[in-house]
Amino acid sequence: MSADSPATQPTSVDALIQRCLSGDQLAWEQIVRLHWRKVFNVAYKFVGKHDEAEDLTQDIFLKVFRSLGSFDRRANFQTWLISVSRNLCIDHYRSVRKERETMDRAMDASELSPVSKEKSPYATVEQQDRVALLRQALEALPPTLRTAVVLRDIQELSYQEIADRLRLPEGTVKSRINRGRGELAAQIRRLRAAAGDLDDEAGPARSRNHEAE
Repeated sequence: MSADSPATQPTSVDALIQRCLSGDQLAWEQIVRLHWRKVFNVAYKFVGKHDEAEDLTQDIFLKVFRSLGSFDRRANFQTWLISVSRNLCIDHYRSVRKERETMDRAMDASELSPVSKEKSPYATVEQQDRVALLRQALEALPPTLRTAVVLRDIQELSYQEIADRLRLPEGTVKSRINRGRGELAAQIRRLRAAAGDLDDEAGPARSRNHEAE
C-alpha cells in the first residue's frame, strides 16, 4: 500500500484540483483540510500568535484559490503551496511594517489636532495624552485588526477601497473593522483603568505635598 502512495497521491491531488476548477466546493474544502496544518505552521512562524496565524492562513488559502488555475500540474502541489504561502507571509510582514510606519505618521499629535495659540498648556498635554493612549491601544491589537481600523477610521478609506488594498472580500473587511473597534475600545478601557489605579496611588502623595506647601 505504501508503495502505491507516491504514485496515487499526485493523481488524487490533481483530480481534486480539476474538480475544484470545475466549481466543486467540496473538492476545495478537501484540499484545505489536507494542507491546513502545513500552511498554518508557515504562517505561525511569521506572526508568532495563534489567532493571527489563523487569520493569515485563511487569507493565504483564499489567494491560493484565486490563483489555482495558474498551478502547473507537472509540479508538486504541496511544494507550490508552501512556496506561495511563504511569499504571501513575506508580503503580509512588509504590509504590516509599512502600515505601522503609516500609523505612526498619522497618529502624530500635531497632525491629528493642531495646537492653536489660544490653547492652554494643560489642554495641550491632555490632547497628547489621548493620542499616546490611542497609539498604545492600537499597538496592542493584532496586526490584521489594527490595519483594518487604521485604514477605515484614521485614513478614512471606504470598505471597498480597503478590500481592494488588502485583496479581501468586503465582508471580511467589515468583520475585521468591527472586531478591531471592539477590541480597541476594550484596550482603551483597560489602559485608562490602569492609569486610574496609578493616579489613586499617587493622589495621597500629591495631597500631602499640597498641604506642605
